[in-house]
Amino acid sequence: MKKIKLNQVFKGLFVALITVMVFSFVESCRKDDDDTSEDVKTQKIVFKAEASPGVNITKAVYGIDGNPITVTGLNGTTWTSPEINAEGVVYNSNVVVNATGVDASSTLKVQIWVDGVLKKEGISSGQTLSASAAYSF
Repeated sequence: MKKIKLNQVFKGLFVALITVMVFSFVESCRKDDDDTSEDVKTQKIVFKAEASPGVNITKAVYGIDGNPITVTGLNGTTWTSPEINAEGVVYNSNVVVNATGVDASSTLKVQIWVDGVLKKEGISSGQTLSASAAYSF
């Protein structure tokens, strides 16, 4: 009879030990997933446009993750967006800039910069210019 009780005690301790180990593992994984305070990354995103001489930039639409910002009434051969500080996970960034060229050889270039590094560029040429670029993180 003592032998049966001792086996049951050992089995119970073994099950308890396995349970504690599994719950400890699950909890450590959960802390890794939930503790994003140190993992939150801030990215600085800037959109730029540069046109050939005589081209007039008129409109820009830019943004991240489907949140467009439209700027109208622009004038000149260059344009730079305000810096966007994107915290956390960013999936997409897009820019479209419209301009009026002087002739068929006019060009318009748009760029997406992330943390000071050029990530994507788009070029358009002609009299009616519309250049775009998209970058997926």
